[in-house]
Amino acid sequence: MSLFSNPFDSRIRLHCSCGSHANQSEHDAAQADTEALGSRAVEQAVVRALFPNDSVRRSFLSAVGAPTAIAAISSLFPLTAAKEAFAQAAGAPEKRDLKVGFIPITCATPIIMAHPMGFYSKQGLNVEVIKTAGWAVIRDKTLNKEYDAAHMLSPMPIAISLGLGAAPQAYAMPAVENINGQAITLAVKHKDKRDPKQWKGFRFAVPFDYSMHNYLLRYYLAEAGLDPDRDVQIRSVPPPEMVANMRADNIDGFLAPDPVNQRAVYDGVGFIHMLSKELWDGHPCCAFAASKQFITSMPNTYGALLRAIIEATAYASKQENRKEIAAAIAPANYLNQPVTVVEQVLTGTFADGLGGVRKVPDRISFDPFPWESFAVWILTQMQRWGQLKGDVDYQKVAQEVFLATDARRLMKEAGLTAPDRNSRGFSVMGKPFDPQKPKEYLDSFKIRRSA
Repeated sequence: MSLFSNPFDSRIRLHCSCGSHANQSEHDAAQADTEALGSRAVEQAVVRALFPNDSVRRSFLSAVGAPTAIAAISSLFPLTAAKEAFAQAAGAPEKRDLKVGFIPITCATPIIMAHPMGFYSKQGLNVEVIKTAGWAVIRDKTLNKEYDAAHMLSPMPIAISLGLGAAPQAYAMPAVENINGQAITLAVKHKDKRDPKQWKGFRFAVPFDYSMHNYLLRYYLAEAGLDPDRDVQIRSVPPPEMVANMRADNIDGFLAPDPVNQRAVYDGVGFIHMLSKELWDGHPCCAFAASKQFITSMPNTYGALLRAIIEATAYASKQENRKEIAAAIAPANYLNQPVTVVEQVLTGTFADGLGGVRKVPDRISFDPFPWESFAVWILTQMQRWGQLKGDVDYQKVAQEVFLATDARRLMKEAGLTAPDRNSRGFSVMGKPFDPQKPKEYLDSFKIRRSA
């Protein structure tokens, strides 16, 4: 039986980003019509102001034609500025005071930096970014509407929409926060155990069950011939608590977001075994997420918030801005880390804990586009490890949760290069993934949790 042959199906079947149109094409067409109507309204208002007498106005327009009249008026009157002002007023946020939860990790860089660096205020928003203890708390506070939107792990909106780990609620992910930016870190006592085949009996931490960290660690272990559910222990530990747990010898290693890995090196308790980009270069990690109710009930607020985050992402994507950003997000109310630690992560020049200094400029990158094929891959791993039972319409879930069209439009506005398609293939540890053949991919794994 399909997972979507149940009453919940009708609650998540929102066919476009605003939920009011049959598909995204109709949504885009309607938006274009609305913008065109607003532009014409401004033009008509200016013409009436210049020619208040109806007969004179009609005679003038009849003599020269409307396009010529508008062109002539534009040379004397700032018509473009008037249209922009009208559009801003027409699209004013329904709610300006917002609360956005985040976990203090560098994956949340665009969401965090948008506060001290003014990206939210530029959009007319007063956003309070709230440091939160862990992912379960982020999820629960967002579901309870204590937060308007949140920094989430990219699998979380899928899990929430499917009712995995919590009551189902229609959720969406319109922007990826970061790609790469994670690492496998081991305790210093394991410096002579670089082969994962030596890790049987190890205790590992990941930030959350529904995380890329969990799926990538399991993938890596299974490729080495270890069963992640039998040969090692994997537990969820909030990122801010990971280094302390390693210092206390409660765990042997973790696959974690930064700056946790770099902080373990800085404190002398761990070393970086492998960057996550060495497993899958360009993988997603964290995301900006919001409920479909928030998106549909406050479309202008949603648009302004997403625009601020994507513009912050565009700024963070440039290497020359990374030191400035590190200084902005290192303080106690954000990451609460030494600037040196944050700089090492963002610039990609870092100590590895083994006595070396590595230079990997794309250790972490910022690309907001939510490829639907990312979602399809995540769904295969949810099935592989027993989190998701039965059949699933991969493409349908991907399209409804990962809002590629919204991201594409705002990326172009922010000066980023936006792809013209929503899905693409990639490789994980050298194994190709075809998003059109997810079942075949899933069935190819020898090590997986039995049903």
